[in-house]
Amino acid sequence: MTRLRATLALGLVLAAVLGLTGATVRVPFVALGDGPTFDVLGAQDGRTIIEVTGPVPTFPTTGQLRMTTVAVTSQVTLFGAVAMWLTGSHEVVPREQVYPTGQSSQQVDAENTRQFTQSEDDAQDAALRYLGYPSSVEVGDVTTPGPSVGVLAQGDRIVSIAGRPVSTPQDVVDAVGAARPGSPLPLVVRRGEQQSTVTATVAPRPGDVSKGYLGITAAAVVDAPASIRIGLADVGGPSAGLIFATAIVDKLTPGDLTGGRDIAGTGTIDASGRVGPIGGIRFKMDAARADGATTFLVPAGNCSEAVRTAPDGLTLARVSDLREGVAAVEAVAAGRTPPTC
Repeated sequence: MTRLRATLALGLVLAAVLGLTGATVRVPFVALGDGPTFDVLGAQDGRTIIEVTGPVPTFPTTGQLRMTTVAVTSQVTLFGAVAMWLTGSHEVVPREQVYPTGQSSQQVDAENTRQFTQSEDDAQDAALRYLGYPSSVEVGDVTTPGPSVGVLAQGDRIVSIAGRPVSTPQDVVDAVGAARPGSPLPLVVRRGEQQSTVTATVAPRPGDVSKGYLGITAAAVVDAPASIRIGLADVGGPSAGLIFATAIVDKLTPGDLTGGRDIAGTGTIDASGRVGPIGGIRFKMDAARADGATTFLVPAGNCSEAVRTAPDGLTLARVSDLREGVAAVEAVAAGRTPPTC
């Protein structure tokens, strides 16, 4: 009897230790789940999310354009991870997928904030270009030493490269990348009020010596009288670009783009309006549907995944650029089905 009691007591102690360990010890995983959505045509904390000022007409909007997010739970216990995995409410992934080895959570958050700010800038440029405002490419940093030192300067506007007009940073990347390293490359540049032709000797691109490199950063500049401020706190990453750009188009064009419908979506966007894929689309679609959206703008690169995981009652509109995104919203407003995934 004494041995039995001792065995039972030991079993209880082990069970208690296991239970305490499972409930308190953190595991090297994070959980991804539904995040909040935001109607970017509306306001947050009493302040309009997208404000347009300047000598340009703006127009009233109705309906909703919701940007979507993914919630990340960074402190996960063993029991919590198992419960999330069993219920399917979250996706449990290795921590390094979200917080790369060698980077602190603060560094990752700072990078997400930088990407979000860049997405705001790119969304503005894409929307204004879509609306027909002229655009150009401005030189940012010039690497020292590098092939452009003494040839290009910060603030120069690049008009053309090797006879090819450029209007986006990607145009510059493509034109320079196609040049043979070691060859002279003529550029038409506007500096202040003066326009001239300069020549840089192309260097091999670091990491791919078969392509050309000028050692500059380039940014899109749209010449428009509108000043646009996008204010949304506590959000990071680049995936709101498509929705931001669509909302700006809605505010700057006559009529009601959404037709009073509740539309959500996701997708990165560059200054030329091209839409790129994102992560966590399942959770973004779930959150959008829960918040009342009936149509979801899906980057073309996410269509296969979206079709597999979309909640009931949500129409998936396939979008590869801003023009297709605006057309999809217009179709929904008119009661038509947009091109789907």
